[in-house]
Amino acid sequence: MKKTWQVQDAKARFSELLKASLTEGPQVVTLRGVEAAVLLPVSEWRDLRERARPSLKSLLLGPEPRGDLNILPRGAASPPHSQAETRLYSVAAALPPGLARSVWR
Repeated sequence: MKKTWQVQDAKARFSELLKASLTEGPQVVTLRGVEAAVLLPVSEWRDLRERARPSLKSLLLGPEPRGDLNILPRGAASPPHSQAETRLYSVAAALPPGLARSVWR
C-alpha cells in the first residue's frame, strides 16, 4: 500500500519510513503538497532500472535507428570548403605534379 509522507514527517520518522518501504512497498514523500520523491526497496529500484534499459539485442534488432548518422551517399559532394582552401586547391591543381606534392607537405 502506497503511503504519502510530508517531508517534515519523513525526516523526523525516517526509520519508520524505511521500514514501511520495505514491508508495505513504495512510500511517497511530498514537498509543500507536491509529490517529490519515492522511497522503495533497492531490489525494486534495480528491477525498474533494468527494465527501463533496452538490451543490446533489442537495440540491434529494433525497427528504428537509435542515433543520427549523417552519412553522405556514395558520390555525393563533400561539405563546402573555405575560400582559402578552395584557392589552395586551385593553385595546387595548376602546378606540375611533383611540385604540387611538396605544397601539401
